[in-house]
Amino acid sequence: MLSVMLLTRNFSFNFNKKRLILFLGFINGTAYLLQYMGMVYALASASSLYVNLSVVWVALLSPIALKERLGGKKVAGVMVSLLGVLLMTTNLDFASLGTVDIMGNFLVISAGILWAVFIIYNKPLVGESNNMIQSMTWILLFTMLPLLPTAAFSAEKFFYLPWNAWLAIIYTAVLCWVVPYYFWLKGLKHISPVTSAVVLLTEIIVAVVISTIVLGEVLTVVSGIGSIFIIIAILLVS
Repeated sequence: MLSVMLLTRNFSFNFNKKRLILFLGFINGTAYLLQYMGMVYALASASSLYVNLSVVWVALLSPIALKERLGGKKVAGVMVSLLGVLLMTTNLDFASLGTVDIMGNFLVISAGILWAVFIIYNKPLVGESNNMIQSMTWILLFTMLPLLPTAAFSAEKFFYLPWNAWLAIIYTAVLCWVVPYYFWLKGLKHISPVTSAVVLLTEIIVAVVISTIVLGEVLTVVSGIGSIFIIIAILLVS
């Protein structure tokens, strides 16, 4: 993305958006840090549930931050989506959440709240920005700020990563972050943060489908019902 900015000779930093872009980058990096620290203590299923609670936080915070009006259909959509997430992440096996670890759960829930803030304040950014690539690049650069202190502890191993690890890093960076973020910002121009947060839950459905096809995991009836609830929720908020 830096190379694209250099080639197009558009490396300027719009002063009017400087604080917002710095804020979004810092929030994003801190959320990643809290999630990965929390996952050391909390199980993956619990982490997935708590992070995806961001849809609820968006619904609670967006009316305050952006004066977004929530109609009955949006409220119903958020509640239905929450039920769908609960079914798909736990499969109604609440023992899979493991024993309650206060620190781990607190860190992961905090990450979900920060991502809710990130979702909400991207809305004014896309409304004002004429150059999405420029804004994204600066946000990604500022995302590194909260991560740099912890990265210093593993800097020595960084230069000795095997080639398949580098492929995984490149794949994750490009196809799991840059490309989806670009398309999400384009879509956010036309929909509200709450609608966006609910639609993003389709990633859970995609993950379940891929794990069923690629990893041979069994798609349970409960997970199937959960995916239907998420689809219904998307239809309600759209």
